[in-house]
Amino acid sequence: MPSIEQLERLLALDPNDAFVLYGLAQEHAKAGDTAHAIAHYDRCLKADPTYCYAYYHKARALEAAGQASDALATLRLGAEAAQQHQDAKAAGEIAEYLASLSDGSLSDNA
Repeated sequence: MPSIEQLERLLALDPNDAFVLYGLAQEHAKAGDTAHAIAHYDRCLKADPTYCYAYYHKARALEAAGQASDALATLRLGAEAAQQHQDAKAAGEIAEYLASLSDGSLSDNA
């Protein structure tokens, strides 16, 4: 995966490139920068609401930030998007994650 700096240069060429925005989000998440990761997932989803794995990974970042209810809401939107766009693989993974969060064992750390 390219570095954050390389991805930022690519993003400068097309600020609405969902693939690059997703890559930046992933790199920020990997670096532990949850706030920037979430912001880039949001930008990715604004650029392409059908980018189903952005919902999944945004939910993971939100969960890591102690925002379980926001993670659940994100997963519900992702499940809807995956179903509408007939992405069975993403729908299954999102549903599995949603079920694990919905079991009530997690709560917001507010």
